[in-house]
Formats: sequence, structure tokens, C-alpha cells
Amino acid sequence: MRISGPERYKLSFDSGAFAVQCQKGTPKFSGIATSKKPKLYIVSVDNKPIYVGVTKQSIRNRLRFGWNAAGESGYYGYAWRHHLIEANLDIWCHEDAPLEKPALDIETVEAEVVFLIRCAGQWPLHQTEIHFHPSTSAHRAVAESIMARFA
Repeated sequence: MRISGPERYKLSFDSGAFAVQCQKGTPKFSGIATSKKPKLYIVSVDNKPIYVGVTKQSIRNRLRFGWNAAGESGYYGYAWRHHLIEANLDIWCHEDAPLEKPALDIETVEAEVVFLIRCAGQWPLHQTEIHFHPSTSAHRAVAESIMARFA
């Protein structure tokens, strides 16, 4: 399992829209954030994860979907957009995902990351969904390396 990242972005937002600024100061996503490969992303405030997600879409499209959701099919979008005005967004990419079930490994890492957050105290404040799959020592090692960013 080859994971690249993280790439960090600063999000400014209200409940209706978001703006992004990358580490280089540009107002757009680039690099792995624009990839169609499976990605894990963590939204954090004061270096504390409040939401962990996965996607194969570009991050801009995924965020747009979370901002525009209005309850159709039971999905109301990101809860944190109603409670905050800024956050950090860190993104990791699964570079060598298998062709069959390409999101399976990154979803497994997602669950392990959320588990590590819970072991340190409480579930991520705005976590609303998670995918559980049997994990291996490789998944757990990747999750630990990701969480080291927030130690």
C-alpha cells in the first residue's frame, strides 16, 4: 500500500460556500487533491480531527457535494459547515490502489484512523459515517502514520 501526502489546505467557509488556500498561497486545489485515485481526507481545527472522509473524486467536487446536500436520499452534507468558519484539510492518496474495489483499502484505513481518534478520547466531533472492513497490520500502520501528524 503506497500512500502519498499529506497535502494541507486551509478552508474558509460558511454554511453556503467554501474557499480554499493551499500551503503555497494559491486559492485552488492541486496535486493529489485533483486526482481520481482513492483519497483519505481529514478536517481538523487546532490540530484536532473533527471529520475523516474518503473519496475517489477530486476534493473540490467532494466538498461541493457536501456543501450542496439538502437531505435528498437522507444525506445532509457536512455538519461542520454549520458550526465553524475555518478548518485545515489534509489529504492522503492511495497511489497503487487495486483496479478491483479500489476504495476498499483507503476505507479500511479511514476506520482505523477514526478508531485511533476514539482511543485518544472521543469520536471526531462531526463524524457522521464510517466504513468498516477487516484490517491488516499494513492498514493499521498507515493509520498510525497519518495520525502522527496530529500528535
